[in-house]
Amino acid sequence: MKKSSKIILGISALAIATGIFVAADHIDAPGSMGTSADIADYFAFEPKAGSDNTVFIVDLQSSVLPDLAYGTFDEDVLTEINIDADGDLTEDMVIQAIAREGRMYFFGPVAPSTTGLTSEVAVDAPLGDVEISTTEAIVETTADGVMLFAGPRQDPFFFDFFRYNEVVMPSAEDNSGFNVPGEDTFDGANTMSIAIEIPNNRLGAATGTNVLGVPVYKTWVTTNRKQ
Repeated sequence: MKKSSKIILGISALAIATGIFVAADHIDAPGSMGTSADIADYFAFEPKAGSDNTVFIVDLQSSVLPDLAYGTFDEDVLTEINIDADGDLTEDMVIQAIAREGRMYFFGPVAPSTTGLTSEVAVDAPLGDVEISTTEAIVETTADGVMLFAGPRQDPFFFDFFRYNEVVMPSAEDNSGFNVPGEDTFDGANTMSIAIEIPNNRLGAATGTNVLGVPVYKTWVTTNRKQ
């Protein structure tokens, strides 16, 4: 059963259905291809050595060539950054983002009401909101020092897609190897990006270490479509 709630962020009212969202898959899932439920890349890092902040960047909607029309954030898709605090591979804290009428609204960090394949918008834990950028990048900084961004950014993925197909196809006239330096098929293409820089004191202690022995958060991202 779905329920509705109305929250106030700044001077605007945002109506959000806090019903169940079901997790999407990557490009191999027909239901997510060509939409902002399609996760392209996910990055989590400190902005500089010794920083007390962590940056999370989620790139959505992949496989868009430069000459194709580009979309927007789907308002029925909830993007969720998951953090595991105890090593059980279950999210103990989430940061959520969902678009409404040209703005991206963020919630958390907060313990999720449900875990696994379903999620509910944490309407009681608003983090902030930002106008979705178009031609100019717009960054909003909250009173708590959280920086927020949402909008198109150039795809960071470098891949010679057409040469790859020639190499792996047995019937290709020349499948002897890759060209050097190759051609970036995705040059000039965009992804729909969500970026958050947040103080670590909002996240708690780091929950793991990387290969360099640096403390890091065990984190992953999911997208969930409203059912």
